[in-house]
Amino acid sequence: MMRNESKTNSAVRQQSDNKKLTIAGVEIAPGERKKIDIPVAKLYTDAEISLPIQVIRAKKPGPVVFVSAAVHGDELNGIEIISRLAQQNLKLQSGTLILVPMVNVYGVLNQSRYMPDRRDLNRCFPGSKTGSLAGRLAYTFLNSVVAHCDYGIDLHTGAIHRSNLPQIRANLDDAETKRLAEAFAVPVLLNANIRDGSLRGAAVGNDTRVLLYEAGEALRFDELSIQTGVKGVIRVLRALGMIRKRMSKVNIEPFVANRSDWTRANASGFVKEFVSLGSVVEKNEILAEINGPLGHNINQVVSNRSGIIIGKQNIPLVQEGEAMYHIAYFGDTAEEVHEHIEMMQDSIVSIGPDIS
Repeated sequence: MMRNESKTNSAVRQQSDNKKLTIAGVEIAPGERKKIDIPVAKLYTDAEISLPIQVIRAKKPGPVVFVSAAVHGDELNGIEIISRLAQQNLKLQSGTLILVPMVNVYGVLNQSRYMPDRRDLNRCFPGSKTGSLAGRLAYTFLNSVVAHCDYGIDLHTGAIHRSNLPQIRANLDDAETKRLAEAFAVPVLLNANIRDGSLRGAAVGNDTRVLLYEAGEALRFDELSIQTGVKGVIRVLRALGMIRKRMSKVNIEPFVANRSDWTRANASGFVKEFVSLGSVVEKNEILAEINGPLGHNINQVVSNRSGIIIGKQNIPLVQEGEAMYHIAYFGDTAEEVHEHIEMMQDSIVSIGPDIS
């Protein structure tokens, strides 16, 4: 359920922002930059596992922002986004930035979406100090990092064998959240409900506004998704008055979708596709054919409504009922959204990795 997040705790945090910040027993004074390893549960081999973070503080008080990745351990684009942000040696004019490249360290080690106890970490918040392994990690991250923050940007990708078009999901009914989502400068914004047990849901309870960035595929680096993510984070920091870094002019107008649905396979077989990520589709348009192993057509996958493909399955094999195409609905503006998607892709290709 969506609501307008109050900022009671935020005011207290910003008033004390010119004092020392303590995370996992480590103090970070204004103007300091520190790498901290937050202890979490050991492996059964007795090897220590820690949550690595980097804290960057300006001398001047301001917003406290976290940027996190790999809540799902196989979603690697976000790790690279944070790595590039860290390498840029960002100089903050005000506030505090907390970079968290790997929340689910266990999943990254195992190249798995899940925790070793087979739980989805993003359904285990706010967690518990004495709960399951996933619950304990959720509790540690929420109380060691998120509890200090006014804002957050959580970086995700599609699941295994699925790609997502760069998009922001957030509570766009909240004016400040919408302002920052628009500042991120991707064409597609989804007004997304908060799911029980999610990091975003727990953050709302902490008076922390969160943008969820979705782009690319699990276990793969995608340069378009990575560069768009790096630029987006920096633009949000600029919108918050935390940095003054120059950026290329944004000509991409974001469009809000208040609804999206997955179109599912109506048969099992081999897939012949007719659409790609970012494609405009019309109602009753054929998206793909499902064929048998000898090439005979079994069925067709048809769009139920007009919209934009913002996510799709990549593997050319499907079982009946499997999700194949994620379609967002924009009404009469679908063609405009498509044009802005092409502008985003062209700008990344033409500008390259240097965003200064």
